[in-house]
Amino acid sequence: MSRPLRPMFRLLPLLMLLLCGTAASAQSKTQLEKEKTKLEKEIKRLNAELATARKNTRLTARQLDALNKKIKERTRLINNINGQLNLLDIRIDRTHDSIAVLAARVDSLKAEYGRMTRVLYRERDRLSRQTLVFDHESYNRAYLRRKYFDAYSRYRHYQARNIRLREQELRDVSFDLERQRSEKNTLLLQEKKHKEALDREQRQKRQTQAASKQQEKTLSAQLSKKEKQKKQLQQQIQRIINEEVAKARAAAKKGSSGKTNTVTSTPAANPSLSTAEIALSNDFAGNKGKLQWPVVYTRVSREYGRYTHSSGGQNMNNGIDLLTASGSAVHAVFKGKVTRVFTCPNGTKGVIVRHGEYMTVYANLGSIAVREGIDVSTRQSLGTVYIADDNTSEFSFQIWKGQQSQNPRSWLRQ
Repeated sequence: MSRPLRPMFRLLPLLMLLLCGTAASAQSKTQLEKEKTKLEKEIKRLNAELATARKNTRLTARQLDALNKKIKERTRLINNINGQLNLLDIRIDRTHDSIAVLAARVDSLKAEYGRMTRVLYRERDRLSRQTLVFDHESYNRAYLRRKYFDAYSRYRHYQARNIRLREQELRDVSFDLERQRSEKNTLLLQEKKHKEALDREQRQKRQTQAASKQQEKTLSAQLSKKEKQKKQLQQQIQRIINEEVAKARAAAKKGSSGKTNTVTSTPAANPSLSTAEIALSNDFAGNKGKLQWPVVYTRVSREYGRYTHSSGGQNMNNGIDLLTASGSAVHAVFKGKVTRVFTCPNGTKGVIVRHGEYMTVYANLGSIAVREGIDVSTRQSLGTVYIADDNTSEFSFQIWKGQQSQNPRSWLRQ
């Protein structure tokens, strides 16, 4: 009786392997779909940025940058779709294998069922209950024979039900195959659409570059001028910081004569600071990593550190540069005293606030709301970010400890 049941488990390991492979593919597919959604959002954002840049009739660095980023993201999206198509091809092949396995299984079950039916049909007369009971020398042998054929008959019904189940499973797998084919067709259409869009964008880039060939020198000069102004700004701020440190030391030295300054508790570690300034320094240092950002920004345009700009040279950024909404308000990150209001190389304004040994710098402001010598509180408005000709606003923020610049990332709340 165990012999007819054995075929049920012959192909189980193969089916389990196919199921495991399908699960792994589903996981990879989910990751690709998440990346695809992210890329589509980025392309949408770049479209909006490019549309804003096009409002200016002249070719600008921002417009070219947005177009190049858009082409790059579109290419990544096409590669993502190709990755999904490759996964689908693997899944479709595996589904074909599953269908072949199930179809062979159904055929085998049907053949086995047919053999059992023919055997029972031929033995229908000899297998009557009365014959099985009275046509043998032993009643027990007759009883056992009858039980055997009863079990064989039940197994025949089981096989019929099993055939129906396998046929339904085969229909389900075939339906899943059609769904996968439909999904593949959808992805192919998306790929075609994005390839056409990529072709248009690349043609647009070539046409824009060809039409603006006379403007390229002007554009290069603009970039060089902008980077030169940034370098001059860094040097200017460094010079002002040095002056502020020297001024504080001179005041401390003058106070040490005992005639004009009565401060005697200044530690030898930093004799240029008064007791109140030391307390303010400690308070400022105690808030490292907790300071609120001085402005609401849309994205970081330049991180702290040395970088190579598009003109080929190198600059040092002693702070962090942030793109903001037009004319965003700028706030002091901590209480302190305004020690300097200055004009930047590009004509914008800058403010320096002292916090004992530390100083914070706010540059590229269009308007100023404070003056030198006044005390400011945390989050007090210092002014607004300058609005450039192309309607963009970029703000520069720096933190100094004495004459050493600090990475603002380490101080600002993440």
